[in-house]
Parts: sequence; structure tokens; C-alpha cells
Amino acid sequence: MGLDITVMIVDWSWLGEVPSRERLSRLEDAWYADETGLWNRGAPAVKGDWEWPLGPKASFFAIYEFLRTCGSFKPHFWAGEQWESLRDHADPMVRTRLDTFLLGLIWNGLDGEAEHTDPGFFCDEPGVSDGLLVARSPDSVRELAATWEEVRPQLGRLRGVFNEHAAVPAARWFPSFEAFTDLLEEWGRVLTEAARRGWGVVGLSG
Repeated sequence: MGLDITVMIVDWSWLGEVPSRERLSRLEDAWYADETGLWNRGAPAVKGDWEWPLGPKASFFAIYEFLRTCGSFKPHFWAGEQWESLRDHADPMVRTRLDTFLLGLIWNGLDGEAEHTDPGFFCDEPGVSDGLLVARSPDSVRELAATWEEVRPQLGRLRGVFNEHAAVPAARWFPSFEAFTDLLEEWGRVLTEAARRGWGVVGLSG
């Protein structure tokens, strides 16, 4: 699990106007573009914030820099693992909503088979969309954002079961309940901004 992840929100009217086979390359070309792209400009000066490209693509996509993940997919993966440790002890209503939220983004589910990509968002042919970790259309984003708004006020009800069943003080990523919920809050921020704009969400491995 040595993957990196880059999470971005994307204007669907710009990305969706080309065939699905060409969408990932269109996004990557804009991301890597000399001077106006993002790849060669380093990480944002402020963690936990958005980085926007320059030039003609400035209004089409933005990358979100998570606060304490160092760009690694590991904390996202382990958030799902820790959820498995406590979900059976959670309030059923919270469990159902957080299941939906995490299954849509980073958790592989109890059977390990969850898909985090919407069919047809990018080309489904092998090799065309290599490196794709998350791909959610504007419709999926709206649904996940609505789920987040429902579950967010209830997260505090998980503190006791987290401390009893999932807290690992020596853990690098989530030694505390606050660290766990901070990552969820950041995903909520990504979804909320994308939903506000009517955009999609994409996560690519580095």
C-alpha cells in the first residue's frame, strides 16, 4: 500500500465534452501543462486548501491538499480499516450513513470488493484509466455530499466506540478520534465544494 493519491474536483462540462477514452488524458495534460499546470509547481503553501492551475484551465479543476497525509493513500486506506474495527459497535443510523460515505470514496467494504469509480466516468477499457482510485460524477457527488451533511453532526456519537475499539495511540495516522474525524471532515469539504459547483471528484495515484 505504497500508493500516493491526488484528489481533485473537476468541471464536468469541460471533462465530459470529450469521449470517455480521452478524459483522463485531457485532465492529465492540463495538470502537467508547462507553467500553467500544477505538477511542476510543488505542493500548495497552505495545507488543507485548494490549489488552482493558471492560464486557460484555471476554472476547470482544482487539487485539494490534505492536511496530514503527505500525499499518501495510506491514511485513507487505514481510515477504512479503522472503521471496520468500530462499525459493529456504532449506532445503526450512523453506521449506515458512514458506510455509504466511506464506500463511495476510500473503504473497500467488508468483502473488499467496493468500487470507488462510476461506470462510464472514464473509459473502462484495461490500461486506459490506470492509476484511477476515485471517480465520482456530479450526481454521485451530490448524493455523497448529502450523506455527509446527514452524518457529520452525528460523528461525536462515535467517540466512545472509537476509543474502545479502534484507538491506537502509537499509530502514525489515527492515534485519536480527532485525527480520524479530521480526515472525514476533509473529504466532506471536497464533496461539499464539488457539489456546490456541480462538479465531479477524481482521485489519481501518483
